[in-house]
Amino acid sequence: MDEEKKSLNFLEQIIEEDLTNGLPQEKLRFRFPPEPNGYLHIGHAASICLNFGLGLRYNAPVNLRFDDTNPAKEEQEYVDAIKHDVEWLGFKWDKELYSSNYFQQLYDWTLELIKEGKAYVDNQSSEEMAKQKGTPTEVGTNSPNRDRSVEENLELFLKMKNGEFDEGSHVLRAKIDMKHVNMHMRDPIMYRILKKTHHRTGNDWCIYPMYDWTHGESDYLEQVSHSICTLEFKSHRDLYDWYVEQVYDASTLRPKQREFARRNLSYTVMSKRKLLQLVEEGVVNGWDDPRMPTISGLRRRGYTAESIKNFSNTAGISKRDNVTDVALLEHCIKDDLNKTAPRVLAVLDPVKVIITNYPEGKEELLDANYNDYAEGFGSRPVPFSREIYIEKEDFREEANKKFFRLKLGKEVRLKNAYIIKAESCIKNENGAITEIHCTYDEDSLSGSGSEASKRKVKGTLHWVSVKHAIQSEVRVYDRLFTDEAPDGHKETDFKEFINPDSLTIINAFVEPSLKTAKVLDRFQFQRLGYFCVDKDTTETNLVFNRTVPLRDSWAKMEK
Repeated sequence: MDEEKKSLNFLEQIIEEDLTNGLPQEKLRFRFPPEPNGYLHIGHAASICLNFGLGLRYNAPVNLRFDDTNPAKEEQEYVDAIKHDVEWLGFKWDKELYSSNYFQQLYDWTLELIKEGKAYVDNQSSEEMAKQKGTPTEVGTNSPNRDRSVEENLELFLKMKNGEFDEGSHVLRAKIDMKHVNMHMRDPIMYRILKKTHHRTGNDWCIYPMYDWTHGESDYLEQVSHSICTLEFKSHRDLYDWYVEQVYDASTLRPKQREFARRNLSYTVMSKRKLLQLVEEGVVNGWDDPRMPTISGLRRRGYTAESIKNFSNTAGISKRDNVTDVALLEHCIKDDLNKTAPRVLAVLDPVKVIITNYPEGKEELLDANYNDYAEGFGSRPVPFSREIYIEKEDFREEANKKFFRLKLGKEVRLKNAYIIKAESCIKNENGAITEIHCTYDEDSLSGSGSEASKRKVKGTLHWVSVKHAIQSEVRVYDRLFTDEAPDGHKETDFKEFINPDSLTIINAFVEPSLKTAKVLDRFQFQRLGYFCVDKDTTETNLVFNRTVPLRDSWAKMEK
């Protein structure tokens, strides 16, 4: 039992203690509460995996609740995208809920707080209120409107609700304590005026509750047992508890807020506001651009749900802010695709090879396994002919003994095919090699069982038949930022660190079996990396995104 407790994370330990202290297990309920003002990113995936993972561990329901209290920034498009991402990750929510479901209840409770002298309308400027709030080391001072009568506050709040005041002219504040050590408790704003159309309630409301007032009360209405937030809300916990206390009924469950450190990733920006900037300014091609850390961008790039969940579990949760190396995320997708992706042949930077002693006009269909190292993948026919493409970097006229690829006078094996020997090459007027002439050993076909087929040569190259290859567009992605912490420089705009080489588009050649590949199908291009069919693919233009190269920098770091 002690060993099991040691393996629990600190949030699970809190839950275990609550169960030990009398909380019935059937009262456990969790929630994932995104604001629909952008697409979810890899940081949100940590929260999704945490909350839904707790639901699975304790056989407890998990709500998907949209914190939709700011109609100026929220859209139905984001709601739909969030639902799709959560489902794609493999999680099922118990109830789909919205903070806007509770607008009337929140308003009714607010009227009671005003009647109890616990809330008042303030019509000072935001600058005046900020000045009165004090600092962490200096107490605040009361607003001159703090002692308005209940009747006047009710009248003014009703006028706010009825749209009789301009945006920014009046707010409703909780009356708590302007000398409180926690600045969030110094008469926080509960309602502001926003004359914007809400994506669900239309124009029914022109006052909208603030996050802190909405958050705890929504948890309470839904009877969420553990409200798990990111670390920036730790200082809000006193206010969370104060708000819940105002409406708490002893016959119900009181939710408990606890916090964990948000996921930060190297070479990545995680702020939705900054990601929106990248989209709106055309730095990237939408929220699902494969360079974006959004779940939709990662999915389009070729990341699997399993790899993202494994990344979240491996990175774990913490009580302190930290930065996770993006190499760990790349390791997780490589680890997953290594087990699941079929191996195929593709040439990204081609040079033509002519096998001079192979009969002109002859074609063969060679049987090639999708994975030589695992069962269950099957095989496919790959056409072979006199002219093939190999990678330019796989040939040198002369090279040292450590170069095990093709060089003049030396042999290599073509994957699933024959052993060839380089005899000569042709260059253009600039000295670039345009054609390599080789001979082949016709008895050396892989898998034929002949003595020649068992001959050992040190190099094996991938290739495609010139006549049968499909020309394809391949998008090679690199990190979007050149700096490890692009938004960590106070005096430099994060966009100054945009990597100008984050996307390279090349024309490549792939084996003909890929003609039937569907969007999001994932493959290992042998010796090159993992690639995924992009949604821009058409019947006449096959488009691949490079997910990750084969080299694993995280595994190297771990060693």
